[in-house]
Amino acid sequence: MTKDECAQVPRSLALKGVEEFNRGEFFEQHETLETAWRAESRPVRELYQGILQVGLACYQIERGNWPGAHKMFERGLRHLRSFAPACQGIDVAQLIADAERVRDEAQRLGPRRLHELDRRLFPKITVREYPYGRGA
Repeated sequence: MTKDECAQVPRSLALKGVEEFNRGEFFEQHETLETAWRAESRPVRELYQGILQVGLACYQIERGNWPGAHKMFERGLRHLRSFAPACQGIDVAQLIADAERVRDEAQRLGPRRLHELDRRLFPKITVREYPYGRGA
């Protein structure tokens, strides 16, 4: 990952996926970010993949799939760590911290009590505003 890549504005499709993520549209964000991830040839594609996997973890929690949630949190966090503290205006460090908090709570509750997890704990992605508009 180059610093130049992280200094750039995210592509508009990636921003759309982030917006869906923040609205709790986890299935939709997966579809959008997967398209952005597949279209991206640079290493920043792993940032998009990490975000979509954290979103999928939240989706799996909603579905009561504890093993699926655990697997997606681990994969997503692994992808995100190399982009901390921030990349393309995304506060990656905060996303990691928030995702770890949800992952830890899901682990504490376990498969039988996963339905008790407070959905208000689901992460939101902070993206700084760009003075020159949205990405390409």
